[in-house]
Amino acid sequence: MKILFTTGGSGGHFYPIIAIAEAVHELVREKKYVEPQLFYAAPDPYDADLLFMNDITFLPTAAGKLRRDSSASSYLFNFIDLFKTLWGTIKSVWRLFFLYPDVVLGAGGYASFPTLLAARILRIPVIIYSTDAEPSRVNRWAGKFATKVAISFPEAATYFPKDVVAYTGNPVRKALLTPVRSGIYEFLKLKSEVPVLLILGGSQGATALNETVLGALPTLLEKYQIIHQTGALNITEVTGRARIILSNSPHADRYKPFGYLDALAMRMAAGAAKLVVSRAGAGSIFEISTWGLPSIVVPIPQSISHDQTRNAYSFARSGATVVIEQNNFTPGVLVSEVGRILDHSDIMQKMSVAARGFSRPDAARTIAAALLDIAVSHEK
Repeated sequence: MKILFTTGGSGGHFYPIIAIAEAVHELVREKKYVEPQLFYAAPDPYDADLLFMNDITFLPTAAGKLRRDSSASSYLFNFIDLFKTLWGTIKSVWRLFFLYPDVVLGAGGYASFPTLLAARILRIPVIIYSTDAEPSRVNRWAGKFATKVAISFPEAATYFPKDVVAYTGNPVRKALLTPVRSGIYEFLKLKSEVPVLLILGGSQGATALNETVLGALPTLLEKYQIIHQTGALNITEVTGRARIILSNSPHADRYKPFGYLDALAMRMAAGAAKLVVSRAGAGSIFEISTWGLPSIVVPIPQSISHDQTRNAYSFARSGATVVIEQNNFTPGVLVSEVGRILDHSDIMQKMSVAARGFSRPDAARTIAAALLDIAVSHEK
């Protein structure tokens, strides 16, 4: 049995693949199937260690990118990338002809196009997983011939044929599903009597979030402790500026900046937090909802990406979060909204219940089961 995953090059596309692969291994053991061969086709491995840990073989694939702006440089790079995509498609058809997987799962992004087109040409069954509320162009195209389509947000259903689409939610890795509650205050050097605010800008960090948090630090730290994932590239600058900003503050020790929170640290931070402030990537939203935490989400502006804005408002309609557009995300607004939520237990309770209702903790197993069903039937 062979299963091939293909995605774009972002963590939002990559980590759900890992969650699904974990669930595949789990279901194979339960059903006593022969262990399948798993493959991952993309321009780069993104996280080679996670691929190795989940017995996934990396297959480098050439793929271009379609730039949407009308600048001369974008036209030039689009033209160049057209040939890169053409070469990637030829190579993918050749590879899939000899590998011949039983099923291909595409999770979006331009980098998945060559592999999905090759699967279409060779009539290999395809499952599409759509991460965002507005599916990518590649997923919308592939959804026309996919055997099944899994979506994270209910709004995405309108882009696909009704008879193949299923609302599964976003797969979350097992390592992040359950917050850690024991030993968290000692590990993170926190005081148990002071509420904790968790700030997440994604693994790469978010400059706009960092700037606003730094501006609000002196006021926020009067009442709260802050765990702040700044992004690995930003940690030195943010730490240095925070040191200056808090030089006269009696609560400087309440601020805990981290460049990156690994799985264990993230679970501990989730176990300690009362409220999360985050970007609105699908992965972040479903992690927060799985933890059952109230949140404030700040989507990337629509001029840069429509995905996060649609994700954010889909999440907000459940009552689980408050959306603050980036141009309104000032220190004063942040302090006001944090206080409005954390100072009212009834608001926190309602948001927490709504968050759990929005989560789909079985998403990875649902998609993995569909993959195995198709792979087993295709194998016969």
